[in-house]
Amino acid sequence: MTKKILVVGAHSADFVWRAAGTIATITSQGGSASVVALSYGERGESGELWKEPNQTVENVKRIRHEEAKAAAEAVGAELRCLDLGDYPLNMTDAAIEQLIGIFQDFQPNIVLTHNPVDPFNPDHPVASQIVQKARLLSTGAGVASAFKRITPPELYFFEPHQPELCDFKPNVFVDITPVMEKKTKAMDAMKAQSYLHQYYSELASRRANHARRISGNADIKFAEAHFRTLPWVVASL
Repeated sequence: MTKKILVVGAHSADFVWRAAGTIATITSQGGSASVVALSYGERGESGELWKEPNQTVENVKRIRHEEAKAAAEAVGAELRCLDLGDYPLNMTDAAIEQLIGIFQDFQPNIVLTHNPVDPFNPDHPVASQIVQKARLLSTGAGVASAFKRITPPELYFFEPHQPELCDFKPNVFVDITPVMEKKTKAMDAMKAQSYLHQYYSELASRRANHARRISGNADIKFAEAHFRTLPWVVASL
């Protein structure tokens, strides 16, 4: 089955730091990827841009959109931003319906979003909650219903910035060694938060160390960590 991954972030750069390698791995293998940014992060994620004289919200959004689009293209994904505003992220009923529509139209078999706990970022748990809700509603919550339903996709949480304080316990490591160059290109595009580039490059190296110890595969040089929320359903072990 061709993989289709839907990655939903609270802000336009979230997918880059936490999942660009995973996205690139899937698209390089013939799968498809759709990235949804619920906001541009124009208030709380664009500090470098606000240092410019006479800066405006409209211009910050424009720059963030261009950066995120370039990053998405680097890993072979399409990008959509719902422009819901950040800090706080405002999930209206209309926004929920829009997200449900995205689930129904794209019909992903993999969904990747924020960890539900993050004491340092008020938007991330909101995004996680709404993605989980949209996923359930788009699948009919497991029962036959009168509206369009999709097959329940797998649900993963990507790694938060400070995992030890977010109750994040990774149980999936993706070897992104073959596509690390693409993740690097995506990170290079996010100039408004260039200070995160080194941190997430080093994190990919550290997670590779964990992946090597778990798997015994000495060829893993870079990896991304995720948490799979649902059990595997298999015919046999």
